[in-house]
Amino acid sequence: MVKVITYGTYDLLHHGHIRLLERAKALGDYFIVGVTADDFDKARGKINVQLSLMERIEAVRSTGLADEIIIEEYEGQKIDDIRRLEVDIFTVGSDWVGKFDYLNDYCKVVYLDRTEGVSSSDIRADKRKVRLGLVGDTTVIEKFANESKYVNGVTVSGVCTQFPESLPLSLKNIPFITNNYNALLEKVDAVYLISKPEKHYEQIKIALNKGKHVLCESPITLNRDECIELFLKAEDKGLILAESNKTAFSMAYSRLLLMVKTGKIGQVVSIDATSTSLSDIYFVKSVGYSNIWNSITAWGAKALLPVFQLLGFNYKQKNISSHIIDEEEKYDAFTKIDFIYPTAVASIKVGKGVKSEGDLVISGTKGYIYVPAPWWKMDYFEIRYENPAENKRFFYQLDGEGIRYEIVVFIKAIENGKKNFMIDKEISIAISGIMEDYYSGIDLTRI
Repeated sequence: MVKVITYGTYDLLHHGHIRLLERAKALGDYFIVGVTADDFDKARGKINVQLSLMERIEAVRSTGLADEIIIEEYEGQKIDDIRRLEVDIFTVGSDWVGKFDYLNDYCKVVYLDRTEGVSSSDIRADKRKVRLGLVGDTTVIEKFANESKYVNGVTVSGVCTQFPESLPLSLKNIPFITNNYNALLEKVDAVYLISKPEKHYEQIKIALNKGKHVLCESPITLNRDECIELFLKAEDKGLILAESNKTAFSMAYSRLLLMVKTGKIGQVVSIDATSTSLSDIYFVKSVGYSNIWNSITAWGAKALLPVFQLLGFNYKQKNISSHIIDEEEKYDAFTKIDFIYPTAVASIKVGKGVKSEGDLVISGTKGYIYVPAPWWKMDYFEIRYENPAENKRFFYQLDGEGIRYEIVVFIKAIENGKKNFMIDKEISIAISGIMEDYYSGIDLTRI
C-alpha cells in the first residue's frame, strides 16, 4: 500500500483545492490530509482565514477524497507524521517548489501544478470590499495603514488629520486626505479612530448616524453613560462598534488568559501591570498638554485590560493616585490605580512623565505568570512555580504588534454581523467608567 500525505489550510474550499486533492490522491492507495490548526496558521502569517478549524476539516471530509484527516499544529510536524504514519509520498502545490526538498530524506516529494486563476486569497479579497478611513494625528496612523496591507480586501481610502501637510510620505498616496471628518465619512464604510479621547464620543456618534462601522482606540469614551449609549446605538443600527487595543489580539496574550482561567497558577490573588513611556514629555510644552494623550488615556486602558478580563470589574474599592502637572487639562505624568476585590487585589501604574519597568505579573496560589517589558507587545511569557524545575516558557509569533490581527477580526465582525468583539463591551464600559472617575476626581488622590 502506497501512503500519500498533503497539508493545507483549505479555507473557503474551492475547485482549485479539490483538483489538487484529487491529483494527490491518485498518487497512491491511501490518502492522508493534514489541515493546519488556527494557531499554526497565525504563526505562519496566515491571518485572513475565514473558517474555523472544524469547518475546514468538515469541508475536506465532505469531498470524500481523504482516507484520513489529521491536524497540523507545530513546526516540524511533517517529519513526525511521515515517520509515524509510514508515509511513502509527500505532495504539495508547485508554488512550494524546493521548500520541502528536505523531506526527501524521509519519503518521496512530489510538487503538483496548481489550478491557475483560483485562490482562497482572491476569494477573500472579492468577498471583502471594506473602505477604511483613518482619523487622528499620531504615528499609529502610519502603522495602521501599513498593517492593513496584509489584510485581503481592505483598502485605506482616506485619512482625516488636523495636519495633512505633516503626513509621512507612506500615506501621501492614500486617495483622500482631509481635515474634514464629515467629508471623510462620505468616502468610507468604516473608520478607525485614534483621535484625542475627548473627541471620541461625538465622532463615534456621527459615524454611527451615517451608517459607518467604528473601531476606536481605547478608551472609547471618557464617560460611562456615553459609552453605553454608543453601544446601544450601534446595536440598534446593526453596526459594529469595537474597542481597539492591540494587546488583546496577540496570540501570546490570548493564551495567557486561557492558562490563567484553566487554573495553571491556581486562584489569582494579585495582578500588577505597568505601562510607561517618555516619548511625548520632551516636546509636550511646545505643543501644549491639550494636544497630546495624557498618561491615563494613553496607557490606562491597556493596563486595565488584564485586570478586568481576569478579575472582572465588581471590585469593592479603588484608589487613584495621580501626579498631575497640568490642572486645567488634567495631564498626569504618572497615575497608579489600586483595586481591592473580594478575594484579590490589583494595581496598575501608567506614566508619560515617569519611567518604570513595563512588566506584567499575575500571582496565584500555585505560581505566577511573568511577562517582561514591554508586556503589551507580548510574544513571550513564563509560568513560574515554587520549584524552578517546573517553570515553563511560552513563545508566540507577533507580527505588526497585533494590529493586523485586530483589523482581520474587525472586518470579520463586519462581514458576519457579530456584535461581540475580542473585548467585551462591558469591559469597554468599565474602562470608560474609570476615565470618568479620574476626570471627575472620584477616588482620586493627587501626589
